[in-house]
Amino acid sequence: MSQTQTKSVADAQITLSGRTNGLFPPQLPPAYTNLTKLTREQAGHIRHIHNIVSQIDGEWRFMGTQEPGQEWLDGYRYQLATMAYAIAAAQYHRMPAARSVFKPLMGRIIHKMLRREVWGYWFLTSHSGSLVDPDLRELRKPWADPICRENIMYSGHLLLMTALYAMLFDDDKYEQPDSLVFNWNPVYWGFGPERYSYNRATLQEAIIKEMEANGWIGVCCEPNMVFLACNQFPLTAMRINDVRNNTQVAQEVLEKYKSAWQKKGMMGKDGLLRDAYRIKQDSPVDALDIGFPAWAAAHMAWNVEQMEDLYNSMAHGYLSKIGDRVNINPDKVARAIRKLSAENPTTDAAEIHAKARALTAKEAHTYPSFMHPVFGWVIEWAAEIGPSEDLNGLLKHADQFLGPKWLDGGLYYPRHDIQYDENDNHVYVEPFTGNAGIAYARLTVKRGQATMWDKPWTREQVGTMPWIDGVSLDSGVDTLSGVWDEGKGAMFASFRTWHGEPARINPVFNMLPIGHYGIYINGNLNRENVIRASGESISISLDVNGSDTDVVIVRQSIN
Repeated sequence: MSQTQTKSVADAQITLSGRTNGLFPPQLPPAYTNLTKLTREQAGHIRHIHNIVSQIDGEWRFMGTQEPGQEWLDGYRYQLATMAYAIAAAQYHRMPAARSVFKPLMGRIIHKMLRREVWGYWFLTSHSGSLVDPDLRELRKPWADPICRENIMYSGHLLLMTALYAMLFDDDKYEQPDSLVFNWNPVYWGFGPERYSYNRATLQEAIIKEMEANGWIGVCCEPNMVFLACNQFPLTAMRINDVRNNTQVAQEVLEKYKSAWQKKGMMGKDGLLRDAYRIKQDSPVDALDIGFPAWAAAHMAWNVEQMEDLYNSMAHGYLSKIGDRVNINPDKVARAIRKLSAENPTTDAAEIHAKARALTAKEAHTYPSFMHPVFGWVIEWAAEIGPSEDLNGLLKHADQFLGPKWLDGGLYYPRHDIQYDENDNHVYVEPFTGNAGIAYARLTVKRGQATMWDKPWTREQVGTMPWIDGVSLDSGVDTLSGVWDEGKGAMFASFRTWHGEPARINPVFNMLPIGHYGIYINGNLNRENVIRASGESISISLDVNGSDTDVVIVRQSIN
């Protein structure tokens, strides 16, 4: 009998099982054996994020930043927000049924985001200073509320995090009064605690009010400075909230936003997206390096086609393929490559690269007082809109030069404060890149943000979506697959302990359609179940260990 004939017989047995009570074949038919799972690295990133946010409040192991006041670009808020985006991408694109894994994890990330250690920098920042406002003559009167004015570098991320939570889990937790509370309570300061209370709706209203006050160019991050990248996150959040709430806020805001930037110009003369815009000076700020342009382009979901068109021209000079890896060149080398290429368009790329390095060899590398998380931003950019060879090449570079580490089942890249080695290989790692940026790039898919912009899950979708309960990261078990395949009428799941020791879990498969089900564990029929009414579930007791335990639940309709 041919393989095709064998498959037909197996499929026929399954079809008959709904009529004859128990004729599911003893072995899982080939049509159901192609189980897509997370890689070891992808599961390791999720486990590391879990390890970080499961620490007792006040512990921030692995997350220490260059700047002690949390003002800089590797601060807790950026790490936590990008962890949330990585988790959201993993669920939306890879394991939509694994709700009991991701919902508690997302909740813990948002909980950490509300800690004063994360947003308390704003009180000092609100005074402003000459770095962001060169015309300032005296400090402003400060305020501690991190939402009411400016500070989109915090509020915009929080808005998207809460929007994703609502969308993914059909949960209005952050719509409730006092669901987003900020307690400003330094022990030896002031006349007592101050409390600022918001929910998702009032948070969004505060952001829109600030955008309008600035002529729709965006909301300031630091005083006086509207950064292009930071304003992309609230725009995406508004779109997700619109679909959930049947409103049109994002469309209205976006039209005004695009009009405002058309007058200022998003692109600099260097061919890169601009970093920012100074409100008081009415002055765009050109790119310091590839970092901010890459970050903005990675998350400009409403404009993905144009960002894809710009990708190669912006990446030119900054990204160099070396064998099977991709290196990010120092800014001075990259700009020299871009200049030489324009002057000598037919010259070999390797020759131009060598000449650029020689021309800039005597120049000192100049960096800001604190380095940007360039690698993390660039790899997010490559993951969203770049060719797969760029993403894979950057991951190869990270694994070769950025020192990956495993601890308690979690994968991360530890901090390293040297920017480039003697061969101009990028070796700098800050905790944004090491904890979150590379994790996001591995867990998302191409056009991952743009797809969520185009097709956010609706309340109705989530309410009828089959999902798995009863398996959490706290159990020591990693979930490697969690997908309901409507076309095949089957639920696919896979589990493994991170430590290799045995554990017992009790997954519950909810919202399965009415029908007869054959439950297969590691390819063998374990038992059969019948779902006769909406809301019934299938529960199993499962012994797992350091090897993958695969579960496939195959449905046949009741005739």
